[in-house]
Formats: sequence, C-alpha cells, structure tokens
Amino acid sequence: MIHLRSIRYQPKEPLPDQYPFNLKMIKDFVELSFTAPVTFFVGENGSGKSTLLESIALATNAITIGSVDGNQDQSLDSTRNLSRYLKTVWNHNTHRGFFLRAEDFFGYTRKLAQTKEAIQKEIDSVQDRYAKRSSYAADLAKLPHQRDLNELEQRYGNKLEAASHGESFLNFFQTRFVPNGLYLLDEPEAALSPISQLAFITMTKQMVENNAQFIIATHSPILMAFPNAVIFNFDSTPIQTVLYDQVKHVEIMKGFLESPQSFLKYL
Repeated sequence: MIHLRSIRYQPKEPLPDQYPFNLKMIKDFVELSFTAPVTFFVGENGSGKSTLLESIALATNAITIGSVDGNQDQSLDSTRNLSRYLKTVWNHNTHRGFFLRAEDFFGYTRKLAQTKEAIQKEIDSVQDRYAKRSSYAADLAKLPHQRDLNELEQRYGNKLEAASHGESFLNFFQTRFVPNGLYLLDEPEAALSPISQLAFITMTKQMVENNAQFIIATHSPILMAFPNAVIFNFDSTPIQTVLYDQVKHVEIMKGFLESPQSFLKYL
C-alpha cells in the first residue's frame, strides 16, 4: 500500500543561503510522488538524499529510532527547518512505522541495554530492602519492575545488545514491524552483510504484503534490486527516476566484480 502519496516543497519566504536550502537538489525541488510501496533514494554522498529523507520523517511526525527522541536530536535541526516547508499528501495517513538512520542504531541498542540494567538494579534494590520480610512481599514489590523487564525482553529479545550488529538490526526490525506502517530508512545496509541484505529484502517483501510502505536511502545495489521498486536518482537535477541497470552504483559494482584489476591498477 502507498500511504504517503507525495511531498511538495512550498517555501513561503526568501530562505537563507545555507544548508540545507543551498543544496542544488533543494533549490530545484518542487514535488516527489510515490507510486510504489518501495522507493529508493540513490546518489553520491552529499547529493541530498539523506537530507530529504530526514525532512520527510520530520514532516510526517515519524517515530525516530535512536539514543534520543527525534524532537530533541540536535543533528536534525537543519532538516527540521526544511521540513517546515514540506507539504505531505496522503492516501492514508498512518502513524505506524518509524524512521531509522544506520548510525543511530548502535545508540539505540545501547539505550536498551542501559534501560535493562536500570530495571535490574531496581529489582536487586527491592530484594535488598525486603531481605527481612517475606518472599511474598518481596515478589509483590518486584512485580512491576519484573513486568517491565519481561516486556522489554519479549519485544526485543534478551540478547539484542549482545548480538552482532547485523543480527540485532534484523531482529529489531522484525520485532518492531507492524502492518500498515511507513518505514523511512537511511542506509540500512551499513549494518548488514550481503547475505543479511538478502534476508532484509525478504522481510521487506513480507511487510509490503502487510500494507507497509518503505522509503530507503541507500548505496546498496543488492537492496536496490527489490522487485518493482521505484528508484530516484539524486545525482540528477531535478530528481529523476532511473532504471536499476542505469544506476551508477550498479554499473560500477558490475564492472568491478567482472574485472577488479581494471579498477585497482589506478590506485
């Protein structure tokens, strides 16, 4: 399902000649329409794909996954300014789903570990305070904390912070998925091996079958190969759709795998 149908850039006043308003992509931007459940933003570093994705996340009030809440994340201040000039057009306005940047995931798992540690300390503290009272009284006092810990482990697993980065990412994504959600992901391949990227594609397909929509900024030719996805090329001005075989990243990867030495000899 396509929940978010389009975004329109509607500046109502002269804007400062500074990031992100001075990006060529933004200066030439008018509207972007989403016509498939899975959309990819591709382009070189600095092309503006992550900037626009962050602004969409803020304009749609998406839940931000990270070590701090999106409203308090100072790294989003610039794109927060841009989001004020984006108009969202919906087929079905959904509040399900989330926004996730690859670099924020480590902070998120660390925050989960800290939360679990704090809950466990509360349980241990109750045990100490109730040492001279009945076990029933101690168990009753520990109950709310134990319930919080059980819910956390049931939702995320009891070893999320101890698993490999890729394993924990896939596990997190699977446990946080709900039908009818809008998922905005910035370079999810950073946590994933090629095999894990294929597993991620499988999960994405299952989510699409449950009416999820994805907008993903990526450099990964593997992820871009998702069937029937629309690919927007941010190296073009204005932004244009591009076929998979014409994506620069795909062309370079194909050429490199066919003849690595023809690339490496120039190093």
